[in-house]
Amino acid sequence: MDGDRVEIDGGIMEGGGQILRVSTALSCLLGLPLRVRRIRAGRSQPGLRPQHLSGLEIIRDLCEGKLEGGEIGSTEITFTPGKIKGGTHIADTKTAGSVCLLMQVAMPCVLFAASPSELHLKGGTNAEMAPQIDYTVMVFKPIVEKFNFTFNCDIKKRGYYPQGGGEVVVQMSPVKVLSPINLTERGTVTKIYGRAFVAGALPIKLAKDMAAAAVRCIRKEIRDLYINIQPVREPDDQAFGTGSGIIVVAETSTGCLLAGSSLGKRGKNSDKVGIEAAEILLRNLKHGGTVDDSLQDQLIIFMALAKGVSRVKSGPITLHTQTAIHFAEQLTKAKFIVTKSEEEDPSKDTYIIECQGMGMINPNL
Repeated sequence: MDGDRVEIDGGIMEGGGQILRVSTALSCLLGLPLRVRRIRAGRSQPGLRPQHLSGLEIIRDLCEGKLEGGEIGSTEITFTPGKIKGGTHIADTKTAGSVCLLMQVAMPCVLFAASPSELHLKGGTNAEMAPQIDYTVMVFKPIVEKFNFTFNCDIKKRGYYPQGGGEVVVQMSPVKVLSPINLTERGTVTKIYGRAFVAGALPIKLAKDMAAAAVRCIRKEIRDLYINIQPVREPDDQAFGTGSGIIVVAETSTGCLLAGSSLGKRGKNSDKVGIEAAEILLRNLKHGGTVDDSLQDQLIIFMALAKGVSRVKSGPITLHTQTAIHFAEQLTKAKFIVTKSEEEDPSKDTYIIECQGMGMINPNL
């Protein structure tokens, strides 16, 4: 069997968990046996962390595959996929490992299952180095559904660093084929809204301070738009542990959604958290793309699987996106072309990511 295994170097380019997520999801979808070496070689603690292992385990369970080398700290795995089936699956990082990253690896696979799926994902809902669950629901969901599928994401309980303890339930029905997307017209910003949250032992005043600081920061650049950032205290029965953070979303006349977000932590001033989120949003608005830096790489696998040509206008291409494109091309028949966008004024750093998708067909439908 080993003669046919696809060999993946997990230490190149972004050198982190994303290589593992993209390659194992595509391995599962395409029925390609896989070996990944030098896992997360680019990180200070190389090898599998609990969250990466949970991601591998949910993929293995989704397709009744075989996983070897699946332990914490392991720097090499082999994976042999089986047939993707729907039903209920549970993944638990048992840490503050991100539920959103678990969703990233599982979602493309359950789209091509034989029957509807319900994923119970446990861990951190608002974690560092990963999209916050609010981002997933407010930005990722409406945009990714343009590929012509829908999903339901129910936040049962929020969980924060360091314990985690959050739970999200994702329900999805399979599709026959994904449609390509065309996101090339930014339009004008029509509204800005968001939520600043506290949970556990933190007072609502912190959420109000984060929201106010974000509004002041945005006001310097965008004067004439109403900005609605709700300060929220998460109900105690719907949050585990103590945490805080903010997400600010800009919506445009063409339906684009771009965001900035930030998490509070001990010793970090709440004004600073709000300003950080606002500055990320403003930076994303400045480059003129239709997607923000966090969404860019998350769309690549869907573009690769879709039938037809997808086009997305973005700001500077992130290393995560370059990495996703590299492995999507290595494993699928999809072809990506990235070009500098010409119609912009030259001061804008805007690119068109174009993909001729492989046109994956669900064999079960």
